[in-house]
Amino acid sequence: LLNTLYNLGIKDQYMEALSELGYDLEAIAEQERDAALGNGGLGRLAACFLDSMATLNLPAWGYGIRYSYGMFRQSIVNGFQHEQPDYWLTFGNPWEIERLIVSYPIKFYGHVSVHQEEGRQVFRWNAGEQVTAVAYDNPIPGFRTRNCINLRLWAAKPSREFDLEAFNTGDYVQAILGKQRAETLSSVLYPDDRTYEGKELRLKQQHFFVSATLQDVVRRYKEAHPNNWDLLPERVAFQLNDTHPTIAVPELMRILMDENKLGWTASWAICCKVFAFTNHTVLPEALEKWPVSLMEKLLPRHMQIVYDINWRFLQTVRAKYGDDWERISRMSIIEDGTQGDKFVRMAYLAVAASHTVNGVAAIHSDIIKNTIFKDFADLFPGKFQNKTNGVTQRRWLAFCNPPLRRLITERLGSDEWITDLDRLRGLREHADDPTLQQAWRTVKHQAKQRAAAKIHALTGVKVSPNALFDIQIKRIHEYKRQLLNVLGIIHRYDAIKKMSPEERSKLVPRVCIIGGKAAPGYEMAKRIIKLMCAVGEKINNDRDVGDLLKLVFYPDYNVSGAEILIPASELSQHISTAGTEASGTSNMKFQMNGCLIIGTMDGANIEIAEEGGAENMFIFGAKTEEVRAVLFVSPL
Repeated sequence: LLNTLYNLGIKDQYMEALSELGYDLEAIAEQERDAALGNGGLGRLAACFLDSMATLNLPAWGYGIRYSYGMFRQSIVNGFQHEQPDYWLTFGNPWEIERLIVSYPIKFYGHVSVHQEEGRQVFRWNAGEQVTAVAYDNPIPGFRTRNCINLRLWAAKPSREFDLEAFNTGDYVQAILGKQRAETLSSVLYPDDRTYEGKELRLKQQHFFVSATLQDVVRRYKEAHPNNWDLLPERVAFQLNDTHPTIAVPELMRILMDENKLGWTASWAICCKVFAFTNHTVLPEALEKWPVSLMEKLLPRHMQIVYDINWRFLQTVRAKYGDDWERISRMSIIEDGTQGDKFVRMAYLAVAASHTVNGVAAIHSDIIKNTIFKDFADLFPGKFQNKTNGVTQRRWLAFCNPPLRRLITERLGSDEWITDLDRLRGLREHADDPTLQQAWRTVKHQAKQRAAAKIHALTGVKVSPNALFDIQIKRIHEYKRQLLNVLGIIHRYDAIKKMSPEERSKLVPRVCIIGGKAAPGYEMAKRIIKLMCAVGEKINNDRDVGDLLKLVFYPDYNVSGAEILIPASELSQHISTAGTEASGTSNMKFQMNGCLIIGTMDGANIEIAEEGGAENMFIFGAKTEEVRAVLFVSPL
């Protein structure tokens, strides 16, 4: 609500209208549920992309799944994380427009048959299961522009609503089974994929999403350019946001070849011109792989196409390197497992099919060219580039921190910085002005009071807004090293306990706030949350320490929580081991709200240091090139 009001420039008028009706805008805004359609920084990044593209007047669309239950709602019981469904659609979504006439069939299972038509071989996928993807449109207005782009979300519906024949014969369960099976596809964001059934559902979700999207784009293109496929690469571009939508490559090949009768060569040429791939990880184990047996069962036609893509790609490798079988094995899209099983390397498929591959920070882009994609970078050196991630200053400064927005605008003499962030450089000439410094402290204190009230309401812990707010909020993961933060807090607590009253009098009181969710199947991350809560319970109830140190675990951290905590932050932790964080985006949000970063030279921290000055950050730890030298490698 607030984001739209600000972008349309009608927030004050809307607030006045609500006031005349007896309502408070802030109270109403708090009732709005977060959509929770994405996970962590990657999901939030996609939302910032949409906002920026709309503001830049670009003709872009976003596509996704309309999950009935978004990212789970986190509750903390006796220090343990419990996941509960996030019923964000209970009362509907007033922003969406249901497009019942925009629907597409999505196929699964079955088998592929081969036929001869007009002298050419034609493949026909005889599906064993079919659901319908129905479109829901969400308008995304730009800031101070008449441009409004679209986020189209797909909901899964059964191909037929109800099996009346089964119902009439008394098989009531079977009568509704198809409906339930279909709607499961768009029920939950990131289902637990530790089981085979979980993996199958995850792959089904990915295919459902990209198949509906590609059918929609191809239909719209054909309406504008009937029987002219040559213009498709000039009119359409697909950005693969990590490996999750990579199944789009064989799906587009299938649509072009099987449904529109293009040949392999023409179809592949189109694919290589329309796809670009953004990689978001440096960890080999995080690169998505699907068992060949699962893909053959679920998407038999796609598996055939992947085999063909791989064979042709490996011929390209052999043409350059000869019979270097070790290299060929390393670069193959099909991986031979140690137990005789095979996997499809989705990241390799994305690299092979895309005209451009980018990392999301300068250091990350260098790392992937020298590690996980080294062989591909040697083969296609011009394909790899860098595009550092970013966030929109509208959502993460101007809208979530209005007092700071007013202060900056007053000092700069205009609010053009809201669309041109480089104009913030103008604040440098005012940095030593005592009047500005005092106003800045006042703005920060107001934000801290708001955050302290929210923390007390959620956790029952009272924190002093006069203390230093030290915050680490991001999904819980070992490589993000929340554990290191907790160990540092334990050390600080132990040091305070040993201090004399005189030494304690010189300390700056500190409130440590940690928030984030652990994936349902990630046991170690859940144990780290338990440790945080146990340490917080000990420290917060120690009257001897009092307000000198507090540790709060902020439950059910989400976008709304971030919009409260980030403006209140004075120190934020971005402490991943150098070389493991692809970019990070929360560091940018904290920095633009006047927060100092303690962190390693990892991800976008490096570029933030270059832009804002390393002297304005607390840098520690080994650099990427030093990490391997200091790691202990077990002889086992």
